[in-house]
Amino acid sequence: MSCLYLTCTICTAEKGEASSVVVRDGGDVTLPCEKVINDQDKCYGTTWLFSRSGNKAAVALFEYGKIKTGSKSKSHRLNVTENCSLVIKKVTDEDVGRYTCRQFDKSGRQQGSESVVDVSVVTMNKQRNNDKMTLTCSVSTNGHCSHTVKWLYDGKRVDKDNTDMKTSQSECSAAVTFVHSPFNVSSKNPELFKCEVTDRGAQVQQFPFKPQSSGNDAATSPTNVWETSLMTTMNRTEQKSETHIPPHKCS
Repeated sequence: MSCLYLTCTICTAEKGEASSVVVRDGGDVTLPCEKVINDQDKCYGTTWLFSRSGNKAAVALFEYGKIKTGSKSKSHRLNVTENCSLVIKKVTDEDVGRYTCRQFDKSGRQQGSESVVDVSVVTMNKQRNNDKMTLTCSVSTNGHCSHTVKWLYDGKRVDKDNTDMKTSQSECSAAVTFVHSPFNVSSKNPELFKCEVTDRGAQVQQFPFKPQSSGNDAATSPTNVWETSLMTTMNRTEQKSETHIPPHKCS
């Protein structure tokens, strides 16, 4: 399996299988079209199709050298490069699905095999409930979810025995809840927490948590209790596991 690193990771599957792309919401992604016919004028012989699980009919996104304007919420975010790759900007859940690239000669006959890419989207949220805060990372996929999701702190999986943080997992989703102290994940330390996603091809990607700004946060920061240092809490957790040995007194 070979991987092409762009704003996300594209894993090329074996012949006849769909490639897998996992991208964070709000990010951009470029989907390659393989074995493009040479000497095309504005990719006139290239067609990009989009379909979702459960929908039999595929929708044309790009055809005869032009972006189709059928979807107003999507067409303005699409672009096709000189090598006929499809660019999707500011990805949302609406973009989850299967993308198929086909090549046609001047007579209209399809040439070669088609390129198929499944796009999944990662979404992260922060929720507060009294003195608790929960970070949630979920993956929206095309059809049945075969991805695994987990939270990492400083490159390590959050320990289930941790008394300050509790983790939970479900299909294509993972959450970590801070149970003792109301503290936030500082935007100055985006690398403290990462959501790790492993796709069906065992390709691993890590997405740093970036808290979404809101009016309430802006009105109360930086003096409220949510500005408690995350590192301080983690240090306190580590100190709990240490045994205190009093100094020896000489008689």
